[in-house]
Amino acid sequence: MRIAIVGVCASGKTTLVAGLKAAGYDAYNVAQEHSCIHNFWNKHHPDFLVMIDATLAAIHKRRKVYWGEERLVTQHKRLADARAHADLFLQTDELDAPHVLARVIEFIEERVETVAKG
Repeated sequence: MRIAIVGVCASGKTTLVAGLKAAGYDAYNVAQEHSCIHNFWNKHHPDFLVMIDATLAAIHKRRKVYWGEERLVTQHKRLADARAHADLFLQTDELDAPHVLARVIEFIEERVETVAKG
């Protein structure tokens, strides 16, 4: 099963993908926030699309960035199609990396179990 992860810069995509891979999932980061192609997230036909998000205040706590709210608004516009198609949307401001990973894995396992039950 393939899991595509999209989100704004510094929302935790790279960390989430690493955690999912370590847990045995085929996960990858889609740099949709840098692409003007609205369905770029679908390039590799993922089984699950997960979008994670963060506010500018949370981003500033995580790392030093030299851009402001205007760029975040642009990223959200570029991610609008992905958000509309996301199987899971998760705001990460109040969550640390292990909690984000746990929530995503829980969601995927519940979905897989539901499909298996028919």
